[in-house]
Amino acid sequence: MKITVINGTEKHGVTYRLKESFLDQLRNDSEITEFYLPKDCPNFCVGCMTCFGDDEHKCKDAEYVQKIEMAMLEADLLVFTSPAYVFHTTGAMKAMLDHFGYRWMPHRPAKEMFGKRAVIITQCLGAGGRSTAKDIKDSLSWWGVSSIRVISFKLMSEVRWDKISEKKRDKMTAKLVDVARRVKNTDFSKPAVTGIVTRFKFYAVRMMQTGLGKDNPEYTDYKYWKERGWLEDKRPWK
Repeated sequence: MKITVINGTEKHGVTYRLKESFLDQLRNDSEITEFYLPKDCPNFCVGCMTCFGDDEHKCKDAEYVQKIEMAMLEADLLVFTSPAYVFHTTGAMKAMLDHFGYRWMPHRPAKEMFGKRAVIITQCLGAGGRSTAKDIKDSLSWWGVSSIRVISFKLMSEVRWDKISEKKRDKMTAKLVDVARRVKNTDFSKPAVTGIVTRFKFYAVRMMQTGLGKDNPEYTDYKYWKERGWLEDKRPWK
């Protein structure tokens, strides 16, 4: 199994240790590629629109973005981790996700994403874990990913690993181990099922692309959809 991990921070704190507890159950049977933000995608998207209107490989940050994308497309499992920063994902994670706006379904989604499985690991002091996960899940779902597990923890009293009680640490680790074992028992030779919500989004966008193509047959996104046969009978999940 190939696993690609996107770490929302370079800090080796609570989120890192939780992620390690999860991956430890999978290491023996997996090839794991990890990216740490912002180091592995250090720049903000500046909204130049090059990826939307021309070619994503001409993005000023293509050397970082395309490396991450290739790893994600080749992976069987995607793992995203982020602590809650003021009720949301880290700025570094948001900056990276912004670079993949062109992969949202209304534009040029990658066929491979429709069969992916993903796990999101978040933690917060008391609140914000759900909204942090949603920041990441929004992008995953609009990329075409339907199978998304969210594992979120409320620390309640302390945000430093060595200050968290052993009982609390064991409880969190046990939950991660349980999910990892379920992942390990998954048949990755078969793509994940594309859910009804993802299909609804696809068909809604398909109608939009058909209309845009009538007005401008040279429109970049329309041509992308047409070349893949998605405006006819082909579907990315088949």
